[in-house]
Amino acid sequence: MKDALQADCTRYAPGIEVISVRVTKPSIPESIRRNFEEMEGERTKVLIAIERQRVVEKEAETQKKVAISEAEKNAQVSMIQMEQKLMEKDSARRQEEIANEMYKAREKSLADAEYYRAMKEAEANKLRLTPQYLELKFIEAITNNSKIFFGNKVPNMVFDQRLLGNFFQDLNRNDNSKAASSKITDAM
Repeated sequence: MKDALQADCTRYAPGIEVISVRVTKPSIPESIRRNFEEMEGERTKVLIAIERQRVVEKEAETQKKVAISEAEKNAQVSMIQMEQKLMEKDSARRQEEIANEMYKAREKSLADAEYYRAMKEAEANKLRLTPQYLELKFIEAITNNSKIFFGNKVPNMVFDQRLLGNFFQDLNRNDNSKAASSKITDAM
């Protein structure tokens, strides 16, 4: 206290020197002392209430932060699960596309093979199913028939088939003559 008084005196009233400071305890009347103690008690209660309020606010803020962090965590988990489901669906879709492409390729291959077989069979039948061969098969079919019919129509049926065979022979001759004439025109 002496140092504080000397500093003020040096600044505002130069030349004054503080030698010593004596502090005495004042006598305070009882009513003022009681009022002062009550006021101090009230101030203490107010400070306690303010501190309690701060603690409650901090706890509420902490709970709010915890709730926000929990909500963010749940949102992130939900987003990750959603992305996982989307990836699974995308993977299943790709697998389905691959299976469809494989099925399509297999079916196309089978169709191409069937077409090739049918074309080769048609070529083979064209070479094999000559009028003579058909007539032979007709005769074999008639001879294998265990039922024999007698009457006016039977010779006509055989005769009609022989005419059909002759018709095929005529067609074959015409085809051969056309091929020969085309070869002659190509050679010219």
